[in-house]
Amino acid sequence: MNLKELVITGDSLTLPQVGEVARSGRKIVLSDRAREAIAQAHALVTEIVEAERAVYGVSTGFGELSTVHIGKDKNKCLQRNLILSHACALGEPLPKDVVRAIMLLRLNTLAKGFSGVSPAVTDLLINLLNLDIVPYIPEQGSLGASGDLANLAHMALVLIGEGQAWYRDELISGGEALNRAGLQPVVLSGKDGLAIINGTQIMAGIGSLSLLDAENLYLAANLAAALSFEALRGITAAYDSRIHSLRPHPGQLETARFMLNAVAGSEYVDSRSDVQDPYTLRCVPQVHGAVLDAINYVAGTLSVEINAVTDNPIILTKTGEVISGGNFHGEPLALALDFLGLAVSELANISERRIERLVNPQLNYGLPAFLVEEGGVNSGLMIPQYVAAAIVSENKVLAHPASVDSIPSSANKEDHVSMGAIAARKAKAIVENVRRVLAIELLVAAQAIDVQPQRKLGRVTAKLYAKIRELVPTLEKDRVLATDIKSLAAMLSDVSFYEEMRSHI
Repeated sequence: MNLKELVITGDSLTLPQVGEVARSGRKIVLSDRAREAIAQAHALVTEIVEAERAVYGVSTGFGELSTVHIGKDKNKCLQRNLILSHACALGEPLPKDVVRAIMLLRLNTLAKGFSGVSPAVTDLLINLLNLDIVPYIPEQGSLGASGDLANLAHMALVLIGEGQAWYRDELISGGEALNRAGLQPVVLSGKDGLAIINGTQIMAGIGSLSLLDAENLYLAANLAAALSFEALRGITAAYDSRIHSLRPHPGQLETARFMLNAVAGSEYVDSRSDVQDPYTLRCVPQVHGAVLDAINYVAGTLSVEINAVTDNPIILTKTGEVISGGNFHGEPLALALDFLGLAVSELANISERRIERLVNPQLNYGLPAFLVEEGGVNSGLMIPQYVAAAIVSENKVLAHPASVDSIPSSANKEDHVSMGAIAARKAKAIVENVRRVLAIELLVAAQAIDVQPQRKLGRVTAKLYAKIRELVPTLEKDRVLATDIKSLAAMLSDVSFYEEMRSHI
């Protein structure tokens, strides 16, 4: 993908652009206005250090230690020690695309000119992204308030030549990564250390990429539902626009339109004598549509957050003030990302019920049990439904909100926290699980088409069916199905699949 260089202003970053930088390697550059704003704020911080004004995190300790005065002669030591002491995150490393998103979002916040960071820091962050040097950031440790401190400190380690980073797919020391790329570490001073780690970028980075994936999975869920609808010869009257105009939730209206469009021209639909379908077929617009509305709400929250100032204290260059506040608190994201996980889990919940209906001979309107000939000697697609059910059950645990919890820290100075990073990580896990369940539904729905008299598929579902059969052959007799499911899940991870499907809609 050949993408034009992205200009970072601090004010205009979009969620798709986050995805392009994080996953497609789009190069970035700072705008002239951003460079000027960064320089002005840094100059004010330098004046404060020299004057030894009492400013949190510049001439004082951190958290409950904010009552301890730090002289200007120890400012550089203070900023470096902040990073060293806070870099105690644990767990598996965050994926490289997530780390790239995190670096971009922190840079975008610094570019607004309210952080007081040294231009050397922002220049090095740009180089890390453009040269694909990816810091090793463990996933656990953020309380989602006072910033994602512990995790962001591991990013900051690489900036000072410490920690670890991937360079050309090799995990090496941060200092060696910089050296191989011809870069020099920065010497932190002023407010640099605090400016790098005091923000919501761990939860925002994970959340932004999970949101982009969720938007695609909404489309995947609609496609899977449409193919299942045809395989079960569903009744299209339930998608009549006149019904949905009487309850005009935007997502419901959009989903109903999609379903009719996807199956247009199908000879499978409306071929049963029933007057109405079960909920899993009839209520796709109401369920999937509600998920879409939730996704759009979360997108709105994230779009604000990725262009926001989430530091403490905030540097106001026009008045020369430095104000301590609470913009680092992750509650807006914690609630939104809990909502994202909750909503997206419903796509898997209803999908699993369609899978069960397709394979169950008591529910599938005369199709073979478990969609295979010679049932008994062949188990067919019996066990994929078990797997889907297990994943859906796991999602029910993951969907429990993180934002309802709070554990005080820093000697009770930080006495209410959001747990937003946990909400983000759970949302990411749910999204990955939903992708697997939808892959199972695609496998099962395509097989259900194949085990009945062949007719003409809908205008969009015909394209979908062809894509499935490019990867997975019809099941004639038992084989290892994990490979098939993984192939379809990989397809649902590929942006080009969604681009192609959207071109047919």
